[in-house]
Amino acid sequence: MKWLSFFRTIQAKVIIIYVLLILIAMQLIGVYFVSAMKNSLTSNFTTDLKERAELMSVLAAKTLADGGDPDEDPIESLQIMVNNLFNINGAEIQVLDATGKVLTTSMLSHADYINKKNTQTVVSRALQGIEDNEEYIIDNNGVRKKVVAKPVIHNDKIVGAIYIEASMGELYATMERINSIFISGILLALGLTAVLGVILSHTITNPIKELTRHARAVAEGRFTEKAPVFGSDEIGQLSETFNYMTSRLHEALSQNEEEKEKLASILTNMSDGVIATDEAGRIILMNRRAGQMLGIEGEDLAGQDIVSLLEMEALDTESLVHGGTDSKLLEITPREDGQPFMMRVTFTPIHRREIGITGTIAVLQDVTEQEKLEASRREFVANVSHELRTPLTTIKSYTEALEDGALEDKQLASRFVGVIQNETGRMIRLVTDLLHLSRFDSQEAAMRKQPVDVAEMLEDVEDRFSFQMKQKNVNTVINVKPGASIAMLDRDGIDQVLDNLVSNALKYTPDGGTITMEADVTEDGMLSLSVEDTGIGIPKKDLERIFERFYRVDKARTRNMGGTGLGLSIAREIVRMHGGFIFLQSELNKGTKVTFTLPLYGEGGESA
Repeated sequence: MKWLSFFRTIQAKVIIIYVLLILIAMQLIGVYFVSAMKNSLTSNFTTDLKERAELMSVLAAKTLADGGDPDEDPIESLQIMVNNLFNINGAEIQVLDATGKVLTTSMLSHADYINKKNTQTVVSRALQGIEDNEEYIIDNNGVRKKVVAKPVIHNDKIVGAIYIEASMGELYATMERINSIFISGILLALGLTAVLGVILSHTITNPIKELTRHARAVAEGRFTEKAPVFGSDEIGQLSETFNYMTSRLHEALSQNEEEKEKLASILTNMSDGVIATDEAGRIILMNRRAGQMLGIEGEDLAGQDIVSLLEMEALDTESLVHGGTDSKLLEITPREDGQPFMMRVTFTPIHRREIGITGTIAVLQDVTEQEKLEASRREFVANVSHELRTPLTTIKSYTEALEDGALEDKQLASRFVGVIQNETGRMIRLVTDLLHLSRFDSQEAAMRKQPVDVAEMLEDVEDRFSFQMKQKNVNTVINVKPGASIAMLDRDGIDQVLDNLVSNALKYTPDGGTITMEADVTEDGMLSLSVEDTGIGIPKKDLERIFERFYRVDKARTRNMGGTGLGLSIAREIVRMHGGFIFLQSELNKGTKVTFTLPLYGEGGESA
């Protein structure tokens, strides 16, 4: 398996390609060279035989025609010529007469061929006068031989033939030696090519391996490592480009990580809940605030349907997930405390280019307080309208009565004018109280704190209401405890608070009752002022709303007493501006105690 994996590498492929190229080139060269060498040697060998045969035919022509020198035996003369002049290693030369009979031969072992006919085709063709006669044969011993026959012509008459049969063993031995040398050269060239291929492939694959290693490091998040640049060639340029890409990728990932951290921080610390879903409406992400609002903080809700989570089975899920931006007002009951609250859910689809809607973002907003404020605003507007309409209607009615003739009756006119004045004063008090509240809401009311003698301030309040108290025979008790003598207060504001509280106590305390004003210092160093009466008290169900604007326990009775329903609201705003708190304790038919605390030295007040 290791070798198999090696052959799949670029290094192995480069080596194999180089070796194959050299092998193919050497083979092509070798085939051409050996073929050309063989043809050349064979042609030279054949040409040499033909030339010898031609020369022999010329020399033997006269001997075969007229017997040559009369003193010599023609056969012996031919034998001497064959043996001495034309001795060829491994070759047999035969001289034939005109009938094809062997007259002499150069090979002693073939002496029995003498006076026998040589019936070979080349001999027959030569005796017929054909010049070019050659033949390639393999004898019984497997020896490859070349056969050449030449006619012997004297005076244009064929008088015999020369037959040469030569072994080609040396020629093929030479070819084998050449092939052996060539093969050795091929093997040596292949070995050198393989070594050069390894070196060359290493120069190519080593930078690639380094790039691969650094690419793996980048994939694992190690962006500080740089790929080495080995040169200015294509691989070097690739290394430089890779390093540039790594730095850009590091920057992009850093920015992406920073954006993700910002987004995660925003989602975590948002005052609104956020839920992300996929295209099917299944939850894929929910921030902590959404879990807190739904009472499921810490639970893994991935994959749950948002419609069932928000108890929205009645809604059209398909239009919710695939529709446009939509907003729903829901009443949600959390799982933990079970206290229902109003929540506005805004759905916004997530679009991806070329794909379409891939999910939905749901933003959850707790609008309980907003809804309460909106309800209070509507109630406030209705109350103001009602409070203004009643005196205006009365004034209009009495004015019309005066216009219709009541003005002539002095006693009746005087009573009507008194009613108009009372209603006008009531409207002035209402508008004045509304202006006070408006300044408090817009933080335009100015506070001028100064050292105030608390006992003197309470006594002044008692003096202001002394006449009404004497009329109803109401007793007043002032109790200033040690440590509560001097405080930094806005005297006008606190006087208004005390006037409102004492006025209410006086209204709802029957004749012969008692109103107690007390000043004390709490354990945490706050000045505590309280107004307690022995009046009719407040029902328990009305205690939570007693400080709301225009709220009355007994609306008809309060209005007849001249109240606007804004006194306690104004008192609460003034106490808040001082940085204090106001609360009320009451028991029906036993009395009411209103207590408010203020910083003794003026610290902690809200800015006006």
